Amino acid sequence: MSAPIRTRIAPSPTGFLHLGTARTALYSWAYARHHGGEFVLRIEDTDVARSTQDSTDQILASMHWLGLDYDEGPIYQMQRLERYREVIAQMLAAGTAYHCYCTPAELDDMREAQRARGEKTLYDRRWRPEPGKVLPPVPEGVPPVVRFCNPPAGDVTWNDLVKGEITINNREIDDLIILRPDGVPTYNFAVVVDDWDMHITHVFRGDEHINNTPWQINIFRALGAPLPAYGHVPVILGDDGQKLSKRRGAVSVTAYEENGYLPEAMLNYLARLGWSHGDDELFTREQMVSWFDGSHLSKSPAQWDAAKLSWVNAQYIKAKPDDALAPLVAAQLKKRGIEADDRLPAICALFKDRCETTVALADWAAAFYADITPNADERALHVTDAVRPVLATLADKLSACAWDKAAISAAIKETLAAHGLKMPQLAMPVRVLVMGTAQTPSLDAVLELQDRQVVLARLQKA
Repeated sequence: MSAPIRTRIAPSPTGFLHLGTARTALYSWAYARHHGGEFVLRIEDTDVARSTQDSTDQILASMHWLGLDYDEGPIYQMQRLERYREVIAQMLAAGTAYHCYCTPAELDDMREAQRARGEKTLYDRRWRPEPGKVLPPVPEGVPPVVRFCNPPAGDVTWNDLVKGEITINNREIDDLIILRPDGVPTYNFAVVVDDWDMHITHVFRGDEHINNTPWQINIFRALGAPLPAYGHVPVILGDDGQKLSKRRGAVSVTAYEENGYLPEAMLNYLARLGWSHGDDELFTREQMVSWFDGSHLSKSPAQWDAAKLSWVNAQYIKAKPDDALAPLVAAQLKKRGIEADDRLPAICALFKDRCETTVALADWAAAFYADITPNADERALHVTDAVRPVLATLADKLSACAWDKAAISAAIKETLAAHGLKMPQLAMPVRVLVMGTAQTPSLDAVLELQDRQVVLARLQKA
């Protein structure tokens, strides 16, 4: 490849960064990193009415959490208005763009007449200058838009990195507006100037942009600018089979962070929604960069599977070192007003095999730092009159023994022997009283991590 690889992600700050855009960002980032290239973050904020600073902040936070580091940016389109106007002036002078004075009412009438004739609704180019054509008189008080002189015939063909060769006839598209009356450019124009100025070589984006691509290619050609390679990835479908989007069914990336998912698990799962490397289900960020050469991208829509994401996250939680997991769980506890201590890494080690998220792990850890309310049904089932004397015996022994796993195990065995019981008959009520539930890891391991006085106080509540 002759030119250095440069990719970009260009979200619009009209809402949160959703999963589809995050996946596209991942593919763009991985492709650039695989080829030793550069990755650019651009904020496409020309939709002034709907763009917000909160959305911008959320996009930046999501990119940071996912670890998708960018080499340039964030670059804001609204800070580049002079550049767009400069290119517009050049196009007007070159005859590749023109002013159009149609009012909204005239455009509505035009489309209505086309529908009545059974025609596709396209701008009829009434203000497009042509040899021998007499243009209408310029109306007073009507601010013009600028339209692009789209080629009236021929085809636009490109070899899509995902879908292969795509051809669209120029008669299917019209002279789109490239500059609004307020001087703000439209999407299809601004994105071309940006990609040109930023030397973008490869564009990965959702396949809803396929219909925009012919316009963009034609504008590139009108400017004499080099074309990037395009790869249009299929949409992600929700549980109902409909496309996930900002307006429908999608959940923000930061919501997954808040709900206890790990960024490495999210990246792993997103990568597999439309790309594969053999049968590999779990892989590191470094492995993906090594493997992601732009091939093996699926042409078919991917199905979002919340259960599969939870499974992937559980694998990453199990594999994560306890010292690295503990701060994440501590952050979840802090949201509940709970301050953890140096027991937390050991608590994570004991319970992480049971958890799909750090929220679930924090649920377990909370029992070591805050009051608990035993499950009512389990308490009624296991904490009976028959077992209360046994619990009293155990409390006596635990009050005097050393506070380590071996001594606690010995105290439990002595209590069982003294009352002629089997382990489940004692372990279940102790778990219910101390942890709030009858299902926990090994009882001696759980009690060792609890404060002795907390254990004794909870057993006395039998």
